[in-house]
Amino acid sequence: MRRGISSLKSLGFVKKPTISNKIFSIALRFHSNSPPSLLENYKNLVEQGKVQHDPYQERVAFELEKLLSRLQQYEKDMEDYYVKLAEWEEKREEERLKLLVKEAKEKQETGGGGIWTSVNKQRNRILEKFAIFGKKGAEIEPGVGRWVSYLNRERKLDSLVGRRPSVPPAPKGLYIYGNVGSGKTMLMDMFYSATEGMAKHRIRFHFHEAMLNINAHMHKIWKNQVEGKSLQSNISSWITNLPFDMKVKEWLVAEERYKQDVQMKNILLAVADEFLMDKQADERGASILCFDEIQTVDVFAIVALSGILSRLLTTGTVLVATSNRAPRELNQDGMQRDIFQKLVSKLEEHCEIILIGSEIDYRRFIAQRSNDQANYFWPLESSALMEFEKMWCQVTNQLGGQITSETIPVMFGRVLDVPESCNGVAKFTFEYLCGRTVGAADYIALAKNYHTVFISDIPLMSMENRDKARRFITLIDELYNHHCCLFCSAASSIDDLFQGTEEGTHFDLESFQFETETEGGKLRTNVLAEGNVGSGGVPSGIVSMLSGQEEMFAFRRAASRLIEMQTPLYLEGVRSLHPYFQKQHQGFGNILSSNPQARASS
Repeated sequence: MRRGISSLKSLGFVKKPTISNKIFSIALRFHSNSPPSLLENYKNLVEQGKVQHDPYQERVAFELEKLLSRLQQYEKDMEDYYVKLAEWEEKREEERLKLLVKEAKEKQETGGGGIWTSVNKQRNRILEKFAIFGKKGAEIEPGVGRWVSYLNRERKLDSLVGRRPSVPPAPKGLYIYGNVGSGKTMLMDMFYSATEGMAKHRIRFHFHEAMLNINAHMHKIWKNQVEGKSLQSNISSWITNLPFDMKVKEWLVAEERYKQDVQMKNILLAVADEFLMDKQADERGASILCFDEIQTVDVFAIVALSGILSRLLTTGTVLVATSNRAPRELNQDGMQRDIFQKLVSKLEEHCEIILIGSEIDYRRFIAQRSNDQANYFWPLESSALMEFEKMWCQVTNQLGGQITSETIPVMFGRVLDVPESCNGVAKFTFEYLCGRTVGAADYIALAKNYHTVFISDIPLMSMENRDKARRFITLIDELYNHHCCLFCSAASSIDDLFQGTEEGTHFDLESFQFETETEGGKLRTNVLAEGNVGSGGVPSGIVSMLSGQEEMFAFRRAASRLIEMQTPLYLEGVRSLHPYFQKQHQGFGNILSSNPQARASS
């Protein structure tokens, strides 16, 4: 049995003559100011023997290159559009306030009778038209009058200001799907790097981080509503100083609150509007969203992605996404079919759907070409464990040797305790990271705070301990996405680590450990068991039904990424990406470089 024994040289501090698909995507982020030609770059890599030619990859590179050429003009079109939109929004809000003040003035003059008589007449006409009354003179629900008033005001605004300006026709994005290790993420990252300096608003999300951001925005909006922050701002800015009596001002406040309530019923639209822009820039232009590993793991993911992606695509965002499945095959368990179908329709309308049909896992291909050291120690027996601990000591000694415990912030006001750390390096047991109710938010915080992570005592995983297995998969995803260096001690080789079997459909309340903030700081796991959500941001009783086949795919992806993370080529990218390595520890790679025990042994 072969056991990989690592050295610090494998961290990538010694330059290698070749470069992996993954590393190429990292290197592009430091490219020249001029947008690179994706197709030419891809062909050059093939000619140099750094990437194996793949006709599917070449086709995707060609389509992405065409998209880049269309984006330059589209950016100009969107800049003009946002100027018109800002003028329209300002004018519409100005006219809306005028209408409100006019209605308030009438109410003040009539003592309340005139305006309500007018509203009631309009209300009755609309309700009769739609046969809402059972008989003439029937009682009307209290909120209906305000609803009619709101709709009438919106119609007047449309006639006064006109409807929202039309978004310029956007170039179609790309939805790239295919097998594990087929090059999807590499090509998407090449595109994302090429858009630097071209698009004012661009962002790259992996599925876990995207869902956490969606939930964070939802919670922020709901919290503002509950605390009345937006309403209080409106009152202090103009209602308080109006020359009306308190009763009329209370009416104005109620109208403003009703407008806010209407907006809250479409909270996903509000989230989408802040998802990319986050209201952080005065200048607005085209938006690029690169979305890695689109999944529909549960009801919330389907509802959230459908609402937000539909809104973004309708308002001009260009999407480049990757997934293991075609859009119509994402929802294997048939959850929320109608909502899911709307998502599929939007993706097919706004994206070219392209298959990377290669059966080759290029991560494994690259690993096979490299016979250098690895940083994955197995099995869990004395010699491997000694080497793992020896590596931890040597890394921390080189970094100063002061081992401390610390606490790092996590999303939603939570924290994660780190038992052992030293200048950007952290050490955990598998049970500590994956045997407790932690999840994607914790792992993202971990990956952002530490460039190197040691994980000990990783066991064999199967469907029997799938909760821990799924947490481990999520952990690997985030360490990989943030280009962290990973040292492991494990019970078996990477290929034998996941012993999952196809057991058919089952309920999995962990569901990739997507979390939300709830009362008492509970995680989503607890919420699902109790059937409620304190913050109001997520529907109650959400469960995920994931088939054994889906989990087996997730296991294969994690194994593929673990294999790549052992290669010097990946670790060279870690060094190039983290300035900490470049500036402070250039001698790091010399440790054990002449030690014959720092070689893979049989």
